[in-house]
Amino acid sequence: MDKPSFSIHPVANTNLEKEIVDRLNNLTKPTGSLGRLEEFALRYCLCRGSVDAQLSRMKIFTFAGDHGITEENVTPYPSEVTSQMVLNMVNRGAAISVMCRKARIDCAVVDMGVKGSFQDSPGLVIRKIAQGTKNFKKGPAMSDRECLKALFSGYDLARGSACDLLGVGEMGIGNTSSASALYSLLLDLDPDDTIGEGTGSVGVLLERKKQAVRDGVLFHRREWDHTPLEALRRVGGYEIAGMTGMIFGGAESRIPVVIDGFVATAAALVAMKMMPEVKDYLFFAHASAEQFHKPFLESQGIEPILSLGMRLGEGTGSLLAMEIIAQAMECYHRMATFDSAGVSGKTR
Repeated sequence: MDKPSFSIHPVANTNLEKEIVDRLNNLTKPTGSLGRLEEFALRYCLCRGSVDAQLSRMKIFTFAGDHGITEENVTPYPSEVTSQMVLNMVNRGAAISVMCRKARIDCAVVDMGVKGSFQDSPGLVIRKIAQGTKNFKKGPAMSDRECLKALFSGYDLARGSACDLLGVGEMGIGNTSSASALYSLLLDLDPDDTIGEGTGSVGVLLERKKQAVRDGVLFHRREWDHTPLEALRRVGGYEIAGMTGMIFGGAESRIPVVIDGFVATAAALVAMKMMPEVKDYLFFAHASAEQFHKPFLESQGIEPILSLGMRLGEGTGSLLAMEIIAQAMECYHRMATFDSAGVSGKTR
């Protein structure tokens, strides 16, 4: 499968960084006293390419899709829950819905490949590729065409978002199995190291999940061409491909993207393997309770914004992190400087 071409502008800019840091240091506070908020403000402005970068328009996209691996009985929930939860989001009853409403952040759920069909509704974006992926234990989850279509669906949503900051989340029964398989293939790891409980697979169910993912990874490890896009096609999901595309669309538009938990980070891993420079445009929201998430972030030198023991998905961690980034930018733009407030700065 041919690798898509994206134009990612480098974030590093020594002169711009000095301007941003000088502004931060001239605010009415001891140098560095806002801690990581100053890091977030600096990184955001560098992504946007301006010392005066504004942050007013934020949106979260929750990508949804079903997974053929559920045929192996790897989860305590039936695949029907995916479509039911999409409707719950549309009806504003899900965690991401109520949290976005409280935060006044726009959100939309994207049907990338949910089994069943939906009527057009506010807050629902239909980009359905197929009625769920195929069972990756037995063959590739997607065709070349399906994988690229899902990727560019997310890319187009980012490019057309008119946002200053994007957040991604996901919903899909079975998608932690796909994410674990992706980590295993792309990092050449034993699947036992990457598999966690997901939505509550314990005991015999967890052992069945481990076996199914292990079998799938071993099967594809013998056949794949060692490219990240091919790994995505073979063991990924439509919602994971959609998030990967949104990352590229955001970065190409110089819009930072906030990454939610374990599954969304698998999409980020695909993107970073395809184009390492995209990492500079990513904010990792939190270290989830899924067992491999924190070790992966640490291995990549990534310090997430939060660590709250969350493992829901949907973009809930992204939302909380986006609010923190927004507060960082409020301080950056709204705090008085030593000169404007008539406050004496450091004497030496």
